[in-house]
Amino acid sequence: MFEKVLIANRGEIAVRIIRACREMGIETVAVYSEADREALHTQLADEAVCIGPAPSTESYLSMERIISATIISGADAIHPGFGFLSENSKFAELCAQCNITFIGPSAEVMRRMGHKSQARNTMIEAGVPVIPGSTEAIYDAKTGAQIAAGIGYPVIVKAALGGGGKGMRVAETPEEFENAFNTAQTETKAAFGDDTMYIEHFVQNPRHIEFQILADNYGNVIHLGERDCSVQRNHQKMIEESPSVAISQELRERMGEAAVKAAKAAEYTNAGTIEFLLEKSNNFYFMEMNTRIQVEHPVTEWVTGVDLIKEQIRIAAGAHLSLTQDDVKITGHAIECRINAENPAKNFRPSPGTIRDMYLPGGKGVRIDSAIYSGYTVSPYYDSMLAKLIVHAKNRDEAIKKMRSALGEIIIEGIDTNVDYQYEIFNNPQFISGDINIEFINQLNASAAETNHE
Repeated sequence: MFEKVLIANRGEIAVRIIRACREMGIETVAVYSEADREALHTQLADEAVCIGPAPSTESYLSMERIISATIISGADAIHPGFGFLSENSKFAELCAQCNITFIGPSAEVMRRMGHKSQARNTMIEAGVPVIPGSTEAIYDAKTGAQIAAGIGYPVIVKAALGGGGKGMRVAETPEEFENAFNTAQTETKAAFGDDTMYIEHFVQNPRHIEFQILADNYGNVIHLGERDCSVQRNHQKMIEESPSVAISQELRERMGEAAVKAAKAAEYTNAGTIEFLLEKSNNFYFMEMNTRIQVEHPVTEWVTGVDLIKEQIRIAAGAHLSLTQDDVKITGHAIECRINAENPAKNFRPSPGTIRDMYLPGGKGVRIDSAIYSGYTVSPYYDSMLAKLIVHAKNRDEAIKKMRSALGEIIIEGIDTNVDYQYEIFNNPQFISGDINIEFINQLNASAAETNHE
């Protein structure tokens, strides 16, 4: 087992990893930018190293500075968390070259699965259902239009590299294609420094279902059930739950088998997520693979009892999986809300500033993953997520009521948050019924705008 792990991240995920390491008897090293000098993760770790100025390009995205901090501190492994360098194959490769264990998959697997068209082709060869679409990289609108005609409209143009909803545009008709392609490609170049695109048939109003997988270095692969991530805005998830109300046990088994097949085809190791789009007809299609721990991993932890961060660390250290597929049991229902520093009434405008006072809920079946405290200053340089509120109950109805109660207790003064907006969702009849898809938030916002206009 590792003696010391450096966490190449910040905020609540850094705190989460530090706590897991502490329970395993592993020393931790935090890295921080000048803006994060007083951040909670720097105070909880055994050591803390400043790696540069506030902009992430000069700190949390600086491979050289993070590697230097690892060497200086004597850490023998790096946990990247999510975001920043967590899916950067060059960074994983650099770790290997410096004899530092990267707690995640290999650089080669990361490259293959991070490139959407390559990942898609891998799935096709493995017999995993995929959305009809292009198999080769596309660089110009004329070629793209020819391929789109063969796929059938509507189509969605996507960045081959990247994520987070950037570099994506839908074309409903051939007339809309050129503008959609050029706009998506321009955005892709700006966000990821790459102009490689691919095209898929646009699946209308699906659910976003992802399966958590674990794979060790000895060919053992299991899944830990699904998470329903259909409540999202601009392709950014807001609420996640497990299990999904839309999935029967028979469908869960089929999708789980496909997820395991996908991971084996990728020769994957460590924790990862296979993401699917699910139609009302129960047809499902592989969308992408996330080669890292996910923001929403706590809901899976709660319904399965498996500590995913600890499993990641054990696998990276060379251990076999600590459980088999038959050991995985789904118990109860868990829901996660992302609490963000933003103002939904002003188009979700970020709200940096100092938290004057705060109270976060607790009690049976309530979990808070956060790194904020009274007097903490929310920086404008990073993601606006303040905390993750997760609840667990014996069924979905009770989980919704528990979440509603917990949201009603939250007090965060000094900045704007989306707590009231989330509270409204948990009182929405459509959400309560479970009849939702990835357009739910867009429809909700459109309805609210129409009401305000009247």
